[in-house]
Amino acid sequence: MVNGYLHYWTKKQIREHQAVVRGEIAPTLVIKNATYLNSYRKSWMSGNVWIYQDRIVYTGKAMPENMGGTDIFDATDKWAVPGYIEHHAHPFQLYHPLTLAKYASERGTTTLINDNMPFFFRLDKKKALTFLDDMQQTPATMLWWARYDSQTELKNGNDVFLYSHLKTWIDHPYVVQGGELTGWPRVLSGDDQMLHWMLETKNARKPIEGHLPGAGEKTLSQMVMMGVGADHESMSGEDILKRLDAGMRASLRYSSIRPDLPHILKELHEQHFCHYDHLMMTTDGAPPHFLIDGMMDRLISLAVNEGVPFIEAVNMVTLNVARHYHMEDVMGVIAPGRSANINVLSTKENALPSDVLAKGTWVRRDNKPCFPDTDIHWGNYGFSPLELSWELTRQDFHFSMPLGLEMINNVIMTPYQIQTDLTREELPPHSDENFMMLCDRNGGWVVATLIKGFANNIYGFASSFSSSGDIILIGKSKQGLLDAFEQLKKQKGGITLIDRDKVAASITLPLGGMMSHLTIDNGLADEEVKLKNALKERGYLFEDPIYSLLFFSATHLPYVRITQKGIFDVKKKKVLFPSIMR
Repeated sequence: MVNGYLHYWTKKQIREHQAVVRGEIAPTLVIKNATYLNSYRKSWMSGNVWIYQDRIVYTGKAMPENMGGTDIFDATDKWAVPGYIEHHAHPFQLYHPLTLAKYASERGTTTLINDNMPFFFRLDKKKALTFLDDMQQTPATMLWWARYDSQTELKNGNDVFLYSHLKTWIDHPYVVQGGELTGWPRVLSGDDQMLHWMLETKNARKPIEGHLPGAGEKTLSQMVMMGVGADHESMSGEDILKRLDAGMRASLRYSSIRPDLPHILKELHEQHFCHYDHLMMTTDGAPPHFLIDGMMDRLISLAVNEGVPFIEAVNMVTLNVARHYHMEDVMGVIAPGRSANINVLSTKENALPSDVLAKGTWVRRDNKPCFPDTDIHWGNYGFSPLELSWELTRQDFHFSMPLGLEMINNVIMTPYQIQTDLTREELPPHSDENFMMLCDRNGGWVVATLIKGFANNIYGFASSFSSSGDIILIGKSKQGLLDAFEQLKKQKGGITLIDRDKVAASITLPLGGMMSHLTIDNGLADEEVKLKNALKERGYLFEDPIYSLLFFSATHLPYVRITQKGIFDVKKKKVLFPSIMR
């Protein structure tokens, strides 16, 4: 049996915690006169909460006899609830994990369970696991997934997903789930290697999260038998009920491209649904602009607005989550033995806290964020500014394939027959076709085609922000592609939109071309909104260009994708037109 996160206090620490209760050691902090949520009773209790360093050691009416050096926080007329948990975070949506942890914690979301994809792909095993350990040194609780598949076609996919590599991640104490299982059709169709990894995860007493949009009863039944215990892809009340009926936990999503939570709750309540113990909530990796209004605090408020009792809504992002991850003895409730993650609310049903404790450290006090500064040397993990040491030339413009990609919404693309003369220098103005290229970040290969429906008036656009970290180029003009590539090279990674005479919008991403140093609420969201507005002015029709960029290569979505291997038919699982070596 693997030692998981729930075993993270040593014998010596446990003896000290017991000594605090006996009065032999003073607590470091007492929250007195608190009205705190008893999550098991689903009721409010009055009393005092004793904390020693990062752990709750007592809740009840008593005050400590030994209070030498104890900090006292008077919570009279305030309400205390457990720190919120975001169980499905993608901590690389322009921001980096520490930026997200700081922003989330200061608003009461003190635990993040994070996608490991870019760290799994980009870092060697030693650096990746050192990174996990270093992230845990902050007040935020940073836990992780273990991915089984890349959700794109990688040229070196077999080298990335080695058994020894996967096993190390699954066994790590800060890794608390397998998935998300975007490659479920593979395992459903007989991929025993992936099934073996899933069984290893279950043997480690860690749950598996599905990624099952549109799944029917028989598919859900088979996934449950293979160990999948939860899914966040419900798009309706009926989808939620199907998952509950199959014995799964279901997560209600409120994200930039799937803001489904309110209408799902409305549909559930129309069917007189009132049992919330197996429901959770997630923002599903929302980009910076979407998080400005909050994280789990916002979702609690949305749920309450749709008729969910406040305590039930809090449990959906605390106790329910901790229970699913086999961690309710260490987090998710205000009770002895739990991590000192506590949100103090100024009013009974205002989910945005006035004061936040994360591992016993104040990260918000008197309504002022105060997450401590943490110095992370990103270069030590391989996240340095992107150096593009190769030249893109017109010899790379292999625009000859008859098949293009047509955008149906933010993230879905279908194939279409190209009728346009691809030898021309520029495509017709104000049509919705653009040249599109995916280029190896190391200059080894290119894929060149047309994209329809992205925008109608783009001179040049370049991005190193993509699911595989490779370079996306889009534009009406072949010279525009070259100019955008040169601008991307100049700024050492990120996203850039250029006109013939100027840079129209730009986001610099110095951490490997994928992540920014800017904080969400002090620069990054503003840059994202500026880019989005500039794209819309040039004909972008959808809601979220950041997700469009991220999912151009994502083979867990229909129908065709542009990948390292070439244009890929998702349903047939075959490369239609291969990438071309340079």
